[in-house]
Amino acid sequence: MKFGVVIFPGSNCDHDMIYVLNKKLQHEVVELWHKDDDLQNVDVVVLPGGFSYGDYLRSGAIARYSPIMKEVIAFAEKGGFVFGICNGFQILCEAGMLPGTLLHNLNQKFICKNTHIVPDNHESGFNMYVPKQPLNIPIAHGEGRYYADESTIKKLENNNQVLFRYSDENGNVNEEGNPNGSVNNIAGVCNASRNVYGMMPHPERAADEELGNEDGTLILRSFINYVNERL
Repeated sequence: MKFGVVIFPGSNCDHDMIYVLNKKLQHEVVELWHKDDDLQNVDVVVLPGGFSYGDYLRSGAIARYSPIMKEVIAFAEKGGFVFGICNGFQILCEAGMLPGTLLHNLNQKFICKNTHIVPDNHESGFNMYVPKQPLNIPIAHGEGRYYADESTIKKLENNNQVLFRYSDENGNVNEEGNPNGSVNNIAGVCNASRNVYGMMPHPERAADEELGNEDGTLILRSFINYVNERL
């Protein structure tokens, strides 16, 4: 499988993602600069975490207008697979590729810590093969509070578009396990067509035995298996 990792000015998790996809999971990866207009025939486009354009205006608001995003949007509209992590999730929401938005954390502070998430269902694609157990995945964001209006949330819930929810260490989805105030503890969502995915936690930061945590590989391998079955 061939992945393309988009690099914006301010991206800082691009090489973490490249390392995990290429060195740990043994897939071809190409770097896509934000000014490129060629996706190089990739099978999957990845928007990594970071602080694209310094997070001016709103996180992801400027990156959404980068030249390469026209190609990413067209790729997704043709059924191509796209996923965004943290800032990548914010960009996908700003571009209208995913419903909802990411607001400032309730405590109005940047949060960087390990947290637990649980897969919400196995019908959304990205997490189809993730074990139904709490996963220890890092977060690092100032604007990570997922929000959408009531009717949008209802559609997401009814259509099984929620990927993960924040939980406590025992897998209980409750206020104690919600680090940023996201509505319904939502940590990630997909589009109705199930080919565009976004999540705030960083699975690529929990995917190496030297870090003492490989829970993130369960997520990435699940997604790879799902895509492989559809290419």
